[in-house]
Amino acid sequence: MKRHLAIITIILLALSAMAGKNSTAKTAVSLKDQRKAEYIFLQAQNEKMKGNFDAFHDLLAYAHKIDSSNTAISFYLGFCKIRMNNTNKTLCEEGLALMKEHFEAQPEDLYETTFYSDANMQLGHPEEALRAIKLLNEYNPNRLELQVRLAEAYSHSGDYAKSNATYDSIAAIFGDAIQITSSKIDNYMAMNDSTGALREMRGLLATAPQNDTYNIAMSGLFQHYGMNDSALYYLDRAQEIAPDNGYVYLARAEYYNMAGDSVAYEQQIYNALTAEQLDVDSKLGVLLGYIREQLAKEDTTQRINNLFTVLIQQHPHEAKIHQLYSEYFFTKKDYKNAIEQLGYSLDVNPTDADGWRNMVILNMMDDNYPDAIKASEKALEYNPDNLDLYGYVAGCYHQMKEYGKAIETYEKILTLTDSTDLERRAELITGMGDTYSEINDTIKAIECYERALELDPTNSGALNNYAYYLAQRGENLDRAERMAAMAIKEDPDNANFIDTYAWVYFAKKDYTKALLYIKSAVEKDEDNHLLEHYGDILWFNDEKEQAVEQWTKALEEDKDNELLQRKVKDKTYYEK
Repeated sequence: MKRHLAIITIILLALSAMAGKNSTAKTAVSLKDQRKAEYIFLQAQNEKMKGNFDAFHDLLAYAHKIDSSNTAISFYLGFCKIRMNNTNKTLCEEGLALMKEHFEAQPEDLYETTFYSDANMQLGHPEEALRAIKLLNEYNPNRLELQVRLAEAYSHSGDYAKSNATYDSIAAIFGDAIQITSSKIDNYMAMNDSTGALREMRGLLATAPQNDTYNIAMSGLFQHYGMNDSALYYLDRAQEIAPDNGYVYLARAEYYNMAGDSVAYEQQIYNALTAEQLDVDSKLGVLLGYIREQLAKEDTTQRINNLFTVLIQQHPHEAKIHQLYSEYFFTKKDYKNAIEQLGYSLDVNPTDADGWRNMVILNMMDDNYPDAIKASEKALEYNPDNLDLYGYVAGCYHQMKEYGKAIETYEKILTLTDSTDLERRAELITGMGDTYSEINDTIKAIECYERALELDPTNSGALNNYAYYLAQRGENLDRAERMAAMAIKEDPDNANFIDTYAWVYFAKKDYTKALLYIKSAVEKDEDNHLLEHYGDILWFNDEKEQAVEQWTKALEEDKDNELLQRKVKDKTYYEK
């Protein structure tokens, strides 16, 4: 039931009326306490009007403590419990029990009983929701919205026949409507009553035979029941009535897709995307669904690119199209084209904060660190407090070997980071340690790693990086082994952490264990960036042909790596 926002809005209107309502007291409460509780209730109302929901709850709890016999206070306290703890079933049920107190005392209250019914429906109690709305209908027999809710409640409770009977009563009093027919058809379909569903749809179509939407709906229903010839007949009728309606092409595309006719399906997709009457959001929805299907088939043809070209020609200044095109290129790991399309999107919508953040990430993935920094500067104009963006800048400087600027940036982030956020501070100090290690400042590197672990002893990143640093230097390897093991315990599927563990054993010359763990790491590594280590460890396990094979694969991923070039070219590299 998607009425949550509406419920909150109506609550604001109902609070004043509710303030004075009291049920018969469960326990004796003095008149002074009753008035005090009502005054606090009014204060709670004021806080709610200001948007201070926490204060609203706290004042209600205080008022309820003073006078628990006031069911109005109980009701809204229960509502707050559900609103603030919607993932905690126990607290939600406690809130529902508080709401029920008022329902049982004053079931005729229109808004509150409606809310109570909806809350029961949302929390999985359709029978109680139905009981509440039935009772409310008895007090308000001629309210259309309550009768519709009653029909919906019957349906949610699985009594589809009574739901349809209620819809028939509504139609008899207020007249038929497409929404009523649609709901009745849903009920017939739930009952597997194809005759009733088709009869209902035919009745609606008879009221407007030239309505293209009704003909499309009739087609969909026939196709649902496997009557494809009849389905196509009504699609043809819809197209005759409205030849430029893009939704007809969508319906035809779905028809051919379900029929397994891929050629006709793609033609209808093209027709839908070029239809002038189809809005941009619908076209993007069509294209997104089509892209997913093609990616699932691992289709590498130009069809998707061609469709994007058509859309861009139609809507050259529509940022959403370029954004979706960028996301498509990203899934293909074509970062340059992804960057280009996102750039077009940002030209149209330069204040898109998330777009600039994505531009940073794309440039980093494309190893274009200077442009990533430029994008970060732009992103920070719209996200001045986003510490992640500063972190990207530090990482870019590190990759550009501008280590002094990287350290300056880490220091700046630390000044902006909450002193109680130990995990983030540990991560930042670890990054500084990594940077100091690159410039061979051993004292400061170790100092940073130690500081990071003092702040957060189980920080997996700090544990892993420090262990790898020690393994690279061949120092304090027993401690490195313990730290690497702790990192894996924190994140057992992290390929880099397992690689570090293997590398520690390699440094300890325990090549058998090193091989065991590097194989596990390579299996989990999606980017093939651990193959050089794999080759090194294979070599020392006297599997030299396999070692050269892994180095060769690694070189394909990192063509400028001079050390790898030497290992591949000089197959006796480790024997010198």
